[in-house]
Amino acid sequence: QVQLRESGPGLVKPSQTLSLTCTVSGDSLTTDSYYYSWIRQPPGKGLEYIGGISLGDTTHFSASLKARTSISRDTSKNQFTLELTSVTPEDAALYYCVRRLRVAGAGYDYWGQGTQVLVSS
Repeated sequence: QVQLRESGPGLVKPSQTLSLTCTVSGDSLTTDSYYYSWIRQPPGKGLEYIGGISLGDTTHFSASLKARTSISRDTSKNQFTLELTSVTPEDAALYYCVRRLRVAGAGYDYWGQGTQVLVSS
């Protein structure tokens, strides 16, 4: 059974860097079959794609967040990490790590439980 679990601070100050880690069990980040990604849902809004990573450390980011986003992975720990710089209150959201098959049109088949991030001084 594949499981994803987010971890990181629940509160970040404006202008600081948000760092979240997703620990994957039941699957290996070294496989070539999946994208592992981050999405978020701000209060009262829909889901927003942030970015993802796949084999060879190939990354892809939302155009609106690309300038502030990086995603990396640690295959020895089976973890991948999101860093979002210069956060503002608009970055407050429920953040999810997810998995998607590397096939056109595929949806997210596994989700973490989500971690709430608040941005406040």
